[in-house]
Amino acid sequence: MERLASIERNTSETQIKLTFNLDGSGSCDSSTGIGFFDHMLELFAVHGLFDLALKVTGDLHVDAHHTVEDVGICLGQAIKQALGNATGIRRYASGMFPMDDALCTLAIDIGGRPFLKMDPLPVQQVGAFDSELVEEFFRAIVHNAGINVHVSWPHKGNLHHVIEALFKGFGRALDEATQVDPRRSGVPSTKGVL
Repeated sequence: MERLASIERNTSETQIKLTFNLDGSGSCDSSTGIGFFDHMLELFAVHGLFDLALKVTGDLHVDAHHTVEDVGICLGQAIKQALGNATGIRRYASGMFPMDDALCTLAIDIGGRPFLKMDPLPVQQVGAFDSELVEEFFRAIVHNAGINVHVSWPHKGNLHHVIEALFKGFGRALDEATQVDPRRSGVPSTKGVL
């Protein structure tokens, strides 16, 4: 069964078309109008082996907030849609993900209970990208996908590297947690539903 999703979201602030394949090859075609964000989305897709196609027209004349948050909403909805009832998935994944001087520790539970716990990042810009938008993006994903994500930074370094480690790590952990375990016949929950 193909685990695909297609999301379209149109508001007065953003117009978004997104397609997502959980079982892809790491292909990413992202056009958000925010170069650093497109780069991070590409790292997420490549390291998670997802196929992601994304076209966004946003109110960047205001700032990047609406675009970044709304992409997170759509990506979260796509993850949930692609998973369906999540039959047979592993559900959990965790790891430590280095990027040069930075280290990101990340744990994920695809259990239907949205929660984000993230150590704060320094408030600054990476290129033209506001670091505060990283948490907004992941909060939008978590709440729309119904997943639990914990992130910490045992070793902070260059902020570009810290954020890059997070996006790569999230891709890797999401890939692992969404893999189908051939030993499991139902959903990974004693409740019988996620």
